[in-house]
Amino acid sequence: MESLSNPSFAEHGTSFQEKIMQALLSDHQWAEQMSEVIKIDYFDLKHLKFLSQKYFDYYTKYRTFPTLQLLVTIIRDDLRAGTDVILRDKIVEYLQRIKLNPDMGDIQYVKDKSLDFCRKQAMRSALEQAVDMIATGQDENVINIIREALTVGTTPSIGHEFIEDMESRFVHIVRHACPTGIRELDDRKVMNGGLAKGEIGVVVANTGVGKSHFLVQAGATALMNEKNVVHYTFELSEVSTGLRYDSHISDIPIDELLERKEEVIEKYKGLDLGRLIIKEYPTGSASVVTIRNHIEKLALKNFKPDVLIIDYADIMRSTRSYDSLRHELKLIYEELRNMAMELKIPIWTASQANRSSAQSDIVGLENMSEAYGKAMVADVVLSLSRKTHEKADGAGRLFVAKNRAGRDGLIFPIKIDTAQSKIRTLTESEVVELDNKKRESEADMKELLRKKWREVAQDRKVV
Repeated sequence: MESLSNPSFAEHGTSFQEKIMQALLSDHQWAEQMSEVIKIDYFDLKHLKFLSQKYFDYYTKYRTFPTLQLLVTIIRDDLRAGTDVILRDKIVEYLQRIKLNPDMGDIQYVKDKSLDFCRKQAMRSALEQAVDMIATGQDENVINIIREALTVGTTPSIGHEFIEDMESRFVHIVRHACPTGIRELDDRKVMNGGLAKGEIGVVVANTGVGKSHFLVQAGATALMNEKNVVHYTFELSEVSTGLRYDSHISDIPIDELLERKEEVIEKYKGLDLGRLIIKEYPTGSASVVTIRNHIEKLALKNFKPDVLIIDYADIMRSTRSYDSLRHELKLIYEELRNMAMELKIPIWTASQANRSSAQSDIVGLENMSEAYGKAMVADVVLSLSRKTHEKADGAGRLFVAKNRAGRDGLIFPIKIDTAQSKIRTLTESEVVELDNKKRESEADMKELLRKKWREVAQDRKVV
């Protein structure tokens, strides 16, 4: 059999090859498939050979793939010490380009075409070996060679080899998270930077406590970290939601925005922000399919979201009808989490707490209205609670009910500023001050009741 000499991606051009490397960095599941069949020499471009060699060397050692940021760290010393200035400049230019332009357009075509090419080369190589084996009387090994060639590159690895893949468990994994804007929550031991790609976070509270304000804060914090945000609203209008963002970012109370318009505009001039799209759907009309379609429409306009804010999932429409509402709600949350994982972005949403928790100090998982199953799906569940007498001072409590990224069961005293859609933890002195005001208020109320009781008693004596 005639051997195939020097197969490569060269016939597809430079752009095609660069997109293969970019796809390896962005889709690690596909990279696992490619790792079984790709050869470094398939790239005919020197800078891609260098990068792919470092990329797969790291995978061979640690059994996990490096991100773009980690790959840059890995090659930094080599680039500094290297004498090939042209190669160094080409690598730096390429990495900067893919960082600034993460949208690869026809990426699925590139992945399918390159994987198919590599698998065909693996099969041709196996056939060549099979012919040589038959010629030398090693017929019994031919079937195994062909069977292996048919299976490589079809599925990801068989799994984590506990002993062989030990190194991968001790590699520092970069967590790409969007902070909440609440320092104590974003702490490394709690949410470890915030809500990460592929995760769904749920904030639970009763009506009027502050769910929507928390979601605006999460969206505004992402925006101020130069992330692209899509905020879906099913109760408030697009304009009303936008005003809440204005208030949060400008530090101007929402009822003063109109007369202080110029201040708001001036504030934005000095900020580096991501892009924000606010989309309103009538209550109960939007399903996960609706949101997916909207995101695809945004993609046509070169807008790719980094974070989704959904206000809120409980009033979405299920894609399937059940006799029980709790089953429909559980399906909505499952579909949202699947979407978060597929799009590799975090999703924040909210859930209504049941009536029995209205005057509770803490709202727990058991208080999630209609469907405890929602808590099973979520990666993070936070709850907000404040009693009627606390609303005047904006005081309340934030409870970390569930947290896959770190510690849970934590309670933070908070202040909810509904005028600016801001939530922050209270300092120790503020907690003491509020406690004193509460005691004074209770003492004043008792004195008022005693006075009323004395007046009633006196009236009875007169009669």
